[in-house]
Amino acid sequence: MKVRMLAVGNRMPGWVNQGVEEYRKRLPRDFALHIEEIAPGARGKNADTGRAMAQESERIRARLKGNEHIVALEVGGKAWSTEQLAEQTADWRHAGCDVALLVGGPDGLDASLSARADQRWSLSPLTLPHPLVRVLLAEQLYRAWTLMVGHPYHR
Repeated sequence: MKVRMLAVGNRMPGWVNQGVEEYRKRLPRDFALHIEEIAPGARGKNADTGRAMAQESERIRARLKGNEHIVALEVGGKAWSTEQLAEQTADWRHAGCDVALLVGGPDGLDASLSARADQRWSLSPLTLPHPLVRVLLAEQLYRAWTLMVGHPYHR
C-alpha cells in the first residue's frame, strides 16, 4: 500500500522535512509514505479566497489517481484515536488500495474535493500550522503501522 499526502504549500522549513523524513524512513516499502507538494492558489491583498481554493482544488484533482481511497483532512471530519487510525489503515491495506491524504491550503479544502473524498478525517479541533500537520501525519501513520504489526513503539 502506498500513502500519498497531497499537501498545499511549498518551501517547508528544514525541521519539517527532517521530521517527516525520520518517520518515512521507518516505514516499510509496503506502507510507503510519499509527499507531493501542491502550489498554493494566488493570495494577496484583496485576493479572492474562493478562486485561490479553486486553483488548489484543480491542482490536487490533477494529481489524484483513479484507484486511490481519498481521505480529506478537515477540522469538521471524524476524529480518530491512534487505535482507530490503525484500524483504518489495516482496512485500507486489506482492501488493497492506495490512499491519498488531502491537506488543503490556509483556507482548507474546496467543497468539491471534500465531497469527492471517501472519508473526512480531523486531526484536531485546533487550527494547526500546515508544516506541523505534515510531521504529525507522518508520525501518526508510523504509529498506526507499529500497532498493526505489534511493534513496541506505541505503548
